[in-house]
Amino acid sequence: MEPVTLRTDRLELSVPTAADIDAITAAAQDPEVPRWTTLPSPYDRAHAEAFVDKAAGWWEDESELTWGVRRGGRWIGMVGLHRVEKRGSAEIGFWMDAAARGHGYLTEAAAAVVEFGFAEPVALARIQWRAVVGNHASARVAQKLGFRYEGLLRQGLSDPRGRHDGWIAALLRTDDRSPQSWPIL
Repeated sequence: MEPVTLRTDRLELSVPTAADIDAITAAAQDPEVPRWTTLPSPYDRAHAEAFVDKAAGWWEDESELTWGVRRGGRWIGMVGLHRVEKRGSAEIGFWMDAAARGHGYLTEAAAAVVEFGFAEPVALARIQWRAVVGNHASARVAQKLGFRYEGLLRQGLSDPRGRHDGWIAALLRTDDRSPQSWPIL
């Protein structure tokens, strides 16, 4: 599949490019990024270069659909569908540059990705969200998108830093997308 560009009222989502490498590298230096994601720590420019090189290939083999989130042409975050099984399921993942947090950009970008994932040609039946226990910011985004909290995964996350407990939630194509009440928030 060719990479697809998504647009919202304020954002453009498109495949990450070499022009994003410095911004990705700088944003990954924020201690909150490795705290809640599986990005390597320390994260250097070579990591960003390798990531950008792989992203187009993931689109080609349809295993991962990854978008750089941009506001006014400037990279501010990442959103992706991982472990994509067309007409089956995928997992959504996301993170933002610290300066872009708190403006609703992540929810807006993730909503566009969810809509894309449920539409043709991907036509997912289920999108799953997982996060390290305690990542309330990520949980709030999933809750706003209508994901239904399913519970706690004991040793359910593969994480090189040894964090294993995670929360899990899911959204089905047929679900009402209004925000759900979650016991963890």
